[in-house]
Amino acid sequence: MLGAFFAICSAATFGFNSAAMRRGVLQGTVFQAIAITVPIGVPLFLLAALIGGQLGDLFAFGWAGTGYLAAAGVLHFVWGRYWNYRAVKEMGANLSGAVQQISLLGALAVAMVLLGEQLTILRVIGIILVVGGPFIMTSGRGRKRGAKGKEEDDQAKEGAEEKEDTGKAPEFRPNILAGYFAGVMATLGYAMTPTLVRLGLADTGASLAGGTISYLAATLAFAVLLLVPGQLYHCLTIDRTAAKWFTLSGVFVFLAQMFRYLALAIAPVTVVTPIQRLSLVFRILLSTLINRDYEVFDARVVIGMVISLIGALALTLSVDLVAEFFSLPPWVAAWRWP
Repeated sequence: MLGAFFAICSAATFGFNSAAMRRGVLQGTVFQAIAITVPIGVPLFLLAALIGGQLGDLFAFGWAGTGYLAAAGVLHFVWGRYWNYRAVKEMGANLSGAVQQISLLGALAVAMVLLGEQLTILRVIGIILVVGGPFIMTSGRGRKRGAKGKEEDDQAKEGAEEKEDTGKAPEFRPNILAGYFAGVMATLGYAMTPTLVRLGLADTGASLAGGTISYLAATLAFAVLLLVPGQLYHCLTIDRTAAKWFTLSGVFVFLAQMFRYLALAIAPVTVVTPIQRLSLVFRILLSTLINRDYEVFDARVVIGMVISLIGALALTLSVDLVAEFFSLPPWVAAWRWP
């Protein structure tokens, strides 16, 4: 249950991160977002490891464990985050979030192959509900947004291009091909990282030290990209407003990753990863509150959130616990896969 609680906390703070990042990319670029949100995690995780008494565990993972954690950091914080931000710019936060739900299936498949984890009937139901809820929320969205959101996107992409005010909300035409490509590329990193983190942490329980290693590796990898001519200057000339939102996003994504590592240290990937799909629920809810001019909140959002929360509850319960209160068919209680 504690692992599920940490996973839900991670999903909620990921929602805050998405809302803040969405505001930032209206004035800044994806590369600038990475330049702030990745390095800021290093001192924050070091501080968390110090407070948690895990600073001395930085060298406790061995070469293999350190390698797994470093690979997870580069794949998730550089590769996955870059393509995730690109998908948001191309097709909007709602549609891109729905595309990335396929990373859940990849993460579960990898965990079952490499870690020997199993699915139960409750977990299968929970997975279906957690994935189905966000799809209900995002189906048919992204077609239209408010005038302010469209205007800010145009300014961010094309540099204050003039457009005629017709008095109607302009039609938003997402770049589906580019957005889907970016979303799929992001899932290639996101699908592997839960298992890499689980393998790296093993039975040490030093999740904060593990997160520090992952962020250090990601920061070093991104520093290499800054050697490309013009990239360092591009990051240093970031818009002040964008810098503020990216910094806020970096703090929230640090909290999200900290909760994620805490969850993976004590709970199976097949539980943590589906629950983290709730981040899309929190993303839409918080974006409606923070980015009110270009987000929608209606009945489908409420229905999707309820379905996802029921799915998260199903993932936190064991079949044996449910069998103590309800009479279950023998095959339901005994079924495991694989």
